[in-house]
Amino acid sequence: MMNGERILETVIGVMGGSGVYDIEGLQDAQWQRIESPFGAPSDDLLCGTLDGIKMVFLPRHGRGHSLSPSTVNYRANIDALKRAGVTDVISVSACGSFHEDMAPGDFVIVDQFIDRTFAREKSFFGTGCVAHVSVAHPTCARLSAACHEAAKAQGINVHMGGTYLAMEGPQFSTLAESKMYREVWGCDVIGMTNMPEAKLAREAELCYASIAMITDYDSWHPDHGEVDINQIIATLMGNADKAKGLVGRLPGLLGSVREACPHGCDRALEYAILTQSQNRDPAVMARLDAVASRVL
Repeated sequence: MMNGERILETVIGVMGGSGVYDIEGLQDAQWQRIESPFGAPSDDLLCGTLDGIKMVFLPRHGRGHSLSPSTVNYRANIDALKRAGVTDVISVSACGSFHEDMAPGDFVIVDQFIDRTFAREKSFFGTGCVAHVSVAHPTCARLSAACHEAAKAQGINVHMGGTYLAMEGPQFSTLAESKMYREVWGCDVIGMTNMPEAKLAREAELCYASIAMITDYDSWHPDHGEVDINQIIATLMGNADKAKGLVGRLPGLLGSVREACPHGCDRALEYAILTQSQNRDPAVMARLDAVASRVL
C-alpha cells in the first residue's frame, strides 16, 4: 500500500490472433487451462514473461480460428484473464476503415465504441446481483497512451483516438450500412469483437486498450469495392508482425509496478452494485469471485 492505494504487479493480457502471441523473447512460456464459472474461454492461456514482466496471451477465436465473433465467450475470456492475475488488457483486432487517411496497414488506438451487437451476453451481473457500471470512457487513457507510444516506436502509422462500430457479423456491412456508419454516425473503424469485451473488462475492473489494425475500407469506398477476404488476409499477415513488435515494447513502457489507475478503471465497481448484501443470490456471488473480488 502507498498513500492508501493498492500497488500491484503488472500483468499484461493480450487478446488477438495467433500471430500476436508469437513474441520474440517470451520466456517460460506455457499454455495453461483456466476454468471459468461463465463457461469455457476461447482457448488455454499462454503465460510467460517478457523483459521481466508477466504476459498472458489469449487467442480470441481459439487456435485455428474456430470461433466466430458471435460465438466467442467474452465473459469467460475476461473472467479467465482476471483469474490469471491480469491487470492491463490489450485488445488487438482487425477492422475496416471509414476514412481515406486511415488506410489498410495503419493502426488506430480506439477510444470510443458504438455497440450494434445483439446476440451476446454483455454483463457479469443481473438477477441476483444488479450493477450499473459507467462506460462513458470505455478505454483506459493511460494504457492507450502506452500503446500509441509503442506503435510509434515500432514505426507504425498509428492514429490516436477513434470510434469503433461493433457489428454482430459474421457478414460484412451492406453498402447502405457502411455509408450510414461513416456519413451519419461519424464512425472511424468497424469490427466484430470489441463489444461486449470492453464493457466486461470495465466490469472486471481491468484497464483496457483497443488496437484496431486496418485491413480494408469496408464497402463504402468507391475505388475499392466490397470487402475482399483475400485482401484482408494478406494485410493481416503484415499487420501481425507490426503488432508483435508493438506488444513487445509494452513491458518496458508499463513497468513492473502497477499503481492504481489514475482514471479509475480498477475501481469501476466502487459504487456500481445496487443489490443489498442480504438480497444477493449466493450462486451469482460465487460466479463473481474473481470479477468483483475487490468489492465483494
